[in-house]
Amino acid sequence: MSIRVLIVDDSPLMRALLQHRLAREADITVIGTAADAAEARQMIKALDPDVVTLDIEMPGMDGLSFLEKIMQLRPTPVILVSGATEAGASATARGLQLGAVGCIAKSQLRMKPGEADDGALPAMVREAARVRFACAPPRAAPAASVTPAAGQTAVPEIIVIGASTGGVEALHTLLSDFPEDCPPTLIVQHINGCFAAAIAQSFDRAVRPRVMLATSDMPLERGMVVLAPGSDRHLQVAAAGARGLRCVLRESDPVSGHRPSVDRLFASLAASLPPARAHLALGVLLTGMGQDGAQGMAQLASIGARTIAQDQASCVVYGMPRAAIELGAAREVLPLPRIAAAIFAPARSCQP
Repeated sequence: MSIRVLIVDDSPLMRALLQHRLAREADITVIGTAADAAEARQMIKALDPDVVTLDIEMPGMDGLSFLEKIMQLRPTPVILVSGATEAGASATARGLQLGAVGCIAKSQLRMKPGEADDGALPAMVREAARVRFACAPPRAAPAASVTPAAGQTAVPEIIVIGASTGGVEALHTLLSDFPEDCPPTLIVQHINGCFAAAIAQSFDRAVRPRVMLATSDMPLERGMVVLAPGSDRHLQVAAAGARGLRCVLRESDPVSGHRPSVDRLFASLAASLPPARAHLALGVLLTGMGQDGAQGMAQLASIGARTIAQDQASCVVYGMPRAAIELGAAREVLPLPRIAAAIFAPARSCQP
């Protein structure tokens, strides 16, 4: 069945460009284009698209305000189309927190003559079309859960997190419950690199720990949350001295189809910890398409680290967590609203 897409953009040129890019795909149909929020609202009601591409900067109601309305009244997978300027990136970061499932920079759509199409937009549309929103917010009720093994009830010394589709919103929810002096936390979120700095800045303003982009050889300390900086390097963990750990950024081929890769981050932590400290590490896998992170989580579990996967009911896309669960790598499966409590008060959260 063809994926039905509505394009919302005030620029006739951009509407035509988006339509041209998607018209070449046999499994995607552009069912309409709208120049502003008022027109788009009527078309969403009448046409019920599978996916909406949404310009952030529009006359009248801006894209973010319209996105909030969509997510409140008629949740629909939305891909943000944004400029890579500082203002555009900041608005995109906010939009992803509000529930947009993807973003693409306008610069990716404007190819030079003879330049090959990287296929990013059609791939993003296909991924967005698989998103299914719950009719109501997930309840923090008991879900499929495995009790941590003995010795895994201490607050961890280091946390690694992986996420993809829907991950920015999920990370905002999770990090909002982190204390100011949280263990050093490293995150791989699959995102266009030009938006990574804005996402880190938006988290830093909203949560208690310090949130920043990773730099190579950055020492890991309490109270810091480190985000992979872009799509050109892998974020890894390496030993630093007798007991310390540091960030490492590596230029190498994609792993599990991604760069940065969650598998690469998780595996590097598993390789960096001495056996006596392995139980003080924690890997968390959040919503996302595909399987990135499952193998790396299995490596963490094999050395005795604690592992948590987000449950299906609270995921925007139950791909990466499902892969880890099916592999036997996730020792605990929890709804998103319960994960922070399980991390920082694990003994209490596991009581009946």
